[in-house]
Amino acid sequence: MIMSKPSGQRLQAAALPDFVLRQFDRHSSEHDHRQLYRILQTGIRESVLPAGLKLLPTRVLAQVLGIARNTVVHVYEQLALEGYVQADVGRGTFVAAAGPRLVDRARRTPGTAAPMRRVWLSQRGNRLVQEAGASQLQWGAFTPGVPEVRMFPAQVWTRLQARAWRAATPQQLSYATGPGDADLRAAVTDYLQGTRGVVCTPEQVVITSGTQQSLQLVAQLLADPGDAVWLEDPGYWGARSVFRAMGLHLEPVGVDGEGLAPTPEQLQRPPRAMFVSPSHQYPTGALMSHGRRRQLLEYAAVHGVWVIEDDYDSEFRYGARPLPALQGLDEQGRVVYLGTFSKTLFPAMRLAYLVLPPDLVDSFARALNELFREGQPLQQAVLARFLAEGHYASHIRRMRAVYGARHDALIHAIDRHFGSRLPVIGGDAGLHLVLGLPRDVDDQALAQQVLRAGVATRPLSLYHLVQPASSKGLLLGYGAVREEEIASNFALLAKAVQGLL
Repeated sequence: MIMSKPSGQRLQAAALPDFVLRQFDRHSSEHDHRQLYRILQTGIRESVLPAGLKLLPTRVLAQVLGIARNTVVHVYEQLALEGYVQADVGRGTFVAAAGPRLVDRARRTPGTAAPMRRVWLSQRGNRLVQEAGASQLQWGAFTPGVPEVRMFPAQVWTRLQARAWRAATPQQLSYATGPGDADLRAAVTDYLQGTRGVVCTPEQVVITSGTQQSLQLVAQLLADPGDAVWLEDPGYWGARSVFRAMGLHLEPVGVDGEGLAPTPEQLQRPPRAMFVSPSHQYPTGALMSHGRRRQLLEYAAVHGVWVIEDDYDSEFRYGARPLPALQGLDEQGRVVYLGTFSKTLFPAMRLAYLVLPPDLVDSFARALNELFREGQPLQQAVLARFLAEGHYASHIRRMRAVYGARHDALIHAIDRHFGSRLPVIGGDAGLHLVLGLPRDVDDQALAQQVLRAGVATRPLSLYHLVQPASSKGLLLGYGAVREEEIASNFALLAKAVQGLL
């Protein structure tokens, strides 16, 4: 059936070759098939080739353009498959009529750009975008939070991955179900019990695709919109963004030398949850004392508060052994423990884990499958072998020495340029330290100036919820900078900083 022809002036079939020839470039690097398809599709969508127009026979159009007839045949077939044209046996191929428009499109001359359309975001979406903390630069000196991925034992991983693929089951190539690979959960349990003092069984471990996903699950399952959550101030911007997007009320709590330090007034208003990084506070590096940990857990037990423990970077401490995890002291089942492999192996792996009180595991596993349809079962199996065979522990030992040397090189560079004029904050652990600055310095403007010089850093004030920030500084990540490159890169940064002192 031939589609009905529209009323009014139409482009005639005889003009079709001219329309195509004006745009078809025989010398283009674009394939003939793709180029012709694009020209005809655009002409139909823009109504330059109107409904009812009869296209030239494939042989004729191929001769006009000097291309193979099969190319034109394939283009016509693709356009027909997508509903742009309709073939009528014995009569030819015609541009199909579009269905009735729900909204009239503004008229514009061919070739002009469509008018800009304003994007309307939700209130929380707009705030999330405006206050986003994620950086576009995730590698190089002195990007915080980035490990040395060039020293990852890729050959070992490749060998384990090949072994896993040879034994892969259909279930490992489908969506993940439940709380994650059983062998990986067991390996994570062994590791945490031996190095972090975490008290758990494999049944309490849930594998996720990153700390952000872990936080989203926690926020959705343990709090309702409007519930209050305490956040360290300054603190991890990622937790702030997730909790805000989930509609929680963020209450900043100051940090002192012993970690989270709520005021007497804040203690009178128990939150639904509190987010803490007791083993290496982010970004100041404060270590929560044993006494403060006991007080926090007692408060959580009395008031029914969930304690979300982020134990990132706990593997890398220089000069002293880290305190065991807060979770190991919890006797009332109030701590949700977060861990990740992004900082110890490589961020693109996207594997992390939760250690949950036993009665939460089934709900978290069900929600994980319902919301995210998790994948990576085979990747989880490879990681399980990597841990079980001792490769993970060996890599951590090696990188602890590497990071320690880079840490010392950065401390030396700071001392050489500034001596005692600027404080170093939180330099005893992790993959970054903070170079303190005077309160009157605009650390955000300084970070932009340093970036133009080729060095990446992050301003401390961005980590504060309370503005203006009570402290200023620059976060300097040394994980991704070779030891011999630290002095020259810091010299570029120091030149900019010295101009403000």
